[in-house]
Amino acid sequence: MIATLEFVEILDKSELLAEMVLNSEVYEEFQNAKLAMDTDLEAQRLIREFAAVKEHYEDVQRFGRYHPDYSEIMKSVRVKKRAMDLNDKVATYKIAERKFQGLLDEISQYIAFSVSDQIKVPKDGAALTDHGCGHGGACGCNAS
Repeated sequence: MIATLEFVEILDKSELLAEMVLNSEVYEEFQNAKLAMDTDLEAQRLIREFAAVKEHYEDVQRFGRYHPDYSEIMKSVRVKKRAMDLNDKVATYKIAERKFQGLLDEISQYIAFSVSDQIKVPKDGAALTDHGCGHGGACGCNAS
C-alpha cells in the first residue's frame, strides 16, 4: 500500500514538473522559434533542399571516396547546410532548441543526482552517446 501511495505521489510531482516545463519561458521561446521557422517559406525551402542533398550524401557514404559523385556531393552538402544554418529563422530555432535541451538536461541531472551522484546523465543532448560519464568531467574522464 505504501509503495502505491509513493508511486501516485511521484506521478503527481512529475506531472507538476512537466507543467512547469511547458509553462517556462525557455519552452515558449522554443515553440515560437519553431512556429516562425515552420511558417517561413524561405527557411522551409532551404530545409527541403538540404534534406534532398543529404539523401544523396547518404547514398554516396556507402561507397565513400570511390563513388563517382563523392566530391560534388560532399561540397553540395556543406553549401546547402551552411545556407540553411545562416537563415535567421533556422538559426533562431537552433539556439532556442539548444536552450530547451539544456533545461531538460539540467532537470534530468537534478533528478538523477537526487537519487545518487553515481548515475550517468546525458549532457548537451548526448543521450545514448559515448561522450564522457555524464558528470561533466567531475570524475576525471574526458567529458566533451
